Amino acid sequence: MSYAAPIADMRFALEACADLWRLRERYPDLDADLLSAILEGAGALAAETLAPINRSGDRAGVILGGDVVVAAQGFREAYEAFKAGGWQGLAADPAYGGQGLPRAVALAVMETVHSANMSFGLLPMLTLTAIEAIEQHGAPDQKNLYLEKLISGEWTGTMNLTEPQAGSDLGALTTKAVPQADGSYAITGQKIFITWGEHDLAPNIIHLVLARIDGAPAGSKGISMFIVPKYRDEDGSRNAVRCIGVEEKMGIHASPTCTMAYEGATGWLIGEENRGLAAMFTMMNAARLNVGMEGVAVAEAAYQKALAYARDRKQGGALIIEHPDIRRMLTTMRAKIQAGRAICYACAVAADAGDKAREDLLTPLAKAWCTDLGVEVASLGVQIHGGMGFVEEGGAALFYRDARIAPIYEGTNGIQAIDLYGRKLLSDRGDAMRALIADTRAIASAHPRLASAADALERATDHMLSAAREDALTGASAYLALAGDVAGAMLWARGLKRAPNVEQASLYNFYCESVLTRAEARVAEISIGAAALCV
Repeated sequence: MSYAAPIADMRFALEACADLWRLRERYPDLDADLLSAILEGAGALAAETLAPINRSGDRAGVILGGDVVVAAQGFREAYEAFKAGGWQGLAADPAYGGQGLPRAVALAVMETVHSANMSFGLLPMLTLTAIEAIEQHGAPDQKNLYLEKLISGEWTGTMNLTEPQAGSDLGALTTKAVPQADGSYAITGQKIFITWGEHDLAPNIIHLVLARIDGAPAGSKGISMFIVPKYRDEDGSRNAVRCIGVEEKMGIHASPTCTMAYEGATGWLIGEENRGLAAMFTMMNAARLNVGMEGVAVAEAAYQKALAYARDRKQGGALIIEHPDIRRMLTTMRAKIQAGRAICYACAVAADAGDKAREDLLTPLAKAWCTDLGVEVASLGVQIHGGMGFVEEGGAALFYRDARIAPIYEGTNGIQAIDLYGRKLLSDRGDAMRALIADTRAIASAHPRLASAADALERATDHMLSAAREDALTGASAYLALAGDVAGAMLWARGLKRAPNVEQASLYNFYCESVLTRAEARVAEISIGAAALCV
């Protein structure tokens, strides 16, 4: 499938909307020329190497032979190209071979990767989460042993959280860790839904595993995290961890989703005993932002395919792109993609700038709003293709099937709404959200729709802070949706003020009239209360 990185749209969102260049003092080596070279290089890799194997990988899937997973044809060569380009280590610590660039730049690169081939992109994305966890929580010897090879792409990483009986309730996990005389632990248990948990593209896979040490407190307070390599560090022998199954999934067929059995595998504690959730949230926050970017990326790929089809397909004697309803759908797709792109990039820039409050607020918006966007846009792509969208030959269904997992994994979007309410809004009594509303009002004097939407978000925030918990949770998903609608528009308006652009202004106006006009309806939905629920 063809794909071309939308570099102009990406740069507008990154530089003007997300304010990348406020990071100049922190990242003095980054300039406009280097940014151009990075985005163009990543775009070329995505278009020339990753996109051509997306559909074939989707059709072929992966093969589990014994306990070895064989990747789809072309993926080995693609991973070698990714590794050779140094793409894995863009934002990693230079002390271990990384390039020390802003994670916002690395996120933009991953957009092109996920657009071209989401199944492939999950492999470096999970390695990135392992790198961040070891960088922040690993002991010096662990950093020395693992980081250089993970950052170079020689080894890959995973996160092993979910268990068959636990799901999102990590406090219910039963995988156990038994201390050994040499300071290691014997890890025993089963993990499910482990992305790229086994494969043949790298000589070692570094699993980061949640487990409970014998005698640890019950629930989430007794969880620790362990580094469990596929091959043991001391002698290179095969560790007692293996893949015992690969899921047959709706989408991302070329990404192995593995059931992993730990059978007394040797592992090493990362961080402190019973403090595994701290390391887990480091991984999870990195993953949530990247999953949000997946939503935008797959939406972009779906939009490009739908646009090409509309420009070529005749219906009723005319190209279907001449029909207003087709143009409406295409404009909706592109407008929402650009808003989502701005949210994700702004979240990454906030992280790079050390603006923890804004990063924390935008993370659930990026993950939930942008992955819902991915499903919506991919569905519109199917609609534009008509009957050819509903059959696999047309190619549009692939993007819908791939996009549908993103609102589910790394914390369902309902969990993101609960997080926005419980961990973010209540924890600071709305200070971070009111700061975002203030930023919106500062730019909204020339944008009446945006000003009205900011007022609606403020009323909704007051309601969420004052409502009974069950009533607030009933409206939490609608509240997150409204916050995402407004945040995307605010960032876009800020970008237009810094870098006026006729095409972007036209697209922004469409977004305001088609999305922000629904703000009052969102407030009504937010305020409906638990008593209205009928099941």
